Amino acid sequence: MNIDNFFRYHPPKGDQAERYIKIRAAARVLAETIVETCPESEDRDMAIRKVREAMMTANAAIAVNE
Repeated sequence: MNIDNFFRYHPPKGDQAERYIKIRAAARVLAETIVETCPESEDRDMAIRKVREAMMTANAAIAVNE
């Protein structure tokens, strides 16, 4: 495990910024669908947080591993 790699700034290179945008857009669609279809509740809020977490983890996979 390379701690230094996890905790440093990774400026976007190549097409990374475009892929971040694509992931963010897909996550937003899912989050909006959850808001539209699920009753307001703690579970709905948790689902939105998990979508956000998945988006951030996917973006980190790009930033940290390339």
